[in-house]
Order: sequence, then C-alpha cells, then structure tokens
Amino acid sequence: MQEFDNLTENIQLPLPPEAATRPYETPTAFGIKSWAEEDRPREKLMQKGRAALSDAELLAILLGSGTAKLSAVDVAKLVLNAAQNDLNALARFSLKELMRQKGIGEAKAITIMAALELGRRRKEADAPARATITCSRDIYRVVRPHLQDLPHEEFWVVLLNRANVVMRTVSISRGGVAGTVADPKLIFKEALEQLASSVILVHNHPSGNKNPSAADIALTRKLKEAGQFLDLPILDHLIYTDNGYYSFADEGML
Repeated sequence: MQEFDNLTENIQLPLPPEAATRPYETPTAFGIKSWAEEDRPREKLMQKGRAALSDAELLAILLGSGTAKLSAVDVAKLVLNAAQNDLNALARFSLKELMRQKGIGEAKAITIMAALELGRRRKEADAPARATITCSRDIYRVVRPHLQDLPHEEFWVVLLNRANVVMRTVSISRGGVAGTVADPKLIFKEALEQLASSVILVHNHPSGNKNPSAADIALTRKLKEAGQFLDLPILDHLIYTDNGYYSFADEGML
C-alpha cells in the first residue's frame, strides 16, 4: 500500500491543450463602479466640482469606459503618459496616433480630439465683457434683448457678484398677457446654485403700463424678506416696457 502511495506521488496529469498555450492571466483591474462613490470621476465632479478632478479623471469621463482589465482612469493615464502628461502635446496627436493607445478606438479618439479642439477654440476666443450694474438704466439695457417686443409676461432674475457684475440672467417663468407666476423657491435656487451675492428682479408689462400692481408690490416685499434671511439682498425690481421702466429702488419701494 505504501509503495502504491509513493507511485501516485510521481504521477503528473497532462494539462489540457488550451492551458499549455494560454498565457498567464493577471487579475482583472477593479472597475470604477467598485470604487467608493466619492472617488468615481463623475460623482466626484458633481460633489466637489470640476477643479477637484485630475487630468486623467476628466479624460476618463470623456472616455466613458475602459477595457476588460483597465478602468477608464487607467486608460486615460496611459494616453496622457504617451503625451508626457502634456495636454498641449496630446492636442497635436492625430486620430491614428490616439487609436494606437491601449483601450482607444475610433469613437473615443474622436471624442478626445473634439474636446481638445473646443478647449483650443475657447482659449482663442475673447471673453465677452460682462456688464456692471450701477443704476436702473444698466439693468434695463441688460434685460432688453430678452424682453423686447414680447406679447406675454415673463419673469427674470439678474444675478450679481460682490462687484455688482452680472453673473447670469435667468428666465424664471412665462405667462399670459395679464401676468406670470414667480416661484420664490426657483428664484433663490438659481441664486444659491450660482453663488450669487445679490439679485435683481425683472418682469415685463406687455400693455406698456409701467406702474406696479398690488401683486407686484406684495411679491417684491415677500422676496425682499426671504433674501434678507438668506443673505441674498434684492437690489431692485424692474418693471420693463418697450418704452421705459419702473424701478422699485428708484421709487423708494424697496
């Protein structure tokens, strides 16, 4: 019995044919979905802002996916490494050069080239001058392109930074000839999301009547109180008409 045991110890079973030719397989890399949510590029951008992401993470968002063994971030790092981590050098890569990189097919190469071209065009374009609000006439000039010749009422807000420079003009609602609804939640949501320092309210009167209605006055007071609570002061409420305007601030109504 002992001799039989010794004999079996020296027996080696033959490997299946495919195993003899199959290369050693390294463990598959963990996909991005297995990462902590705050470390995933898309979620990280939403939670912390675009500036918190590395070049590789931003590029990974463009790629969308990696390979069976590499995450999108891993593929992005390889692409950047091929360009010595220089975005300007990467922008000079041809379509074929990009497609030579591991994990980059035609569609992903085109996406990279398009994104880099947009960045180049933005760099070349002059930043448009933003208006600074110093008086009610400045507000009127800013909103005129949005409200001129409208046959119905619309409610807009102008968001300002600490220097009273216009950050953004936002349409809140549109209605009929006689009025429109201005939801305070939407107004302050926009202001908070844009990190505005102050707000200017604007709505038009298609009839040409510049005088505020009782509802206009009540809404202005309500929004002013809410703005004080949120540290988002309402600087003015402008009633727009094609032939002039009414400013609550100018008339001492704020």
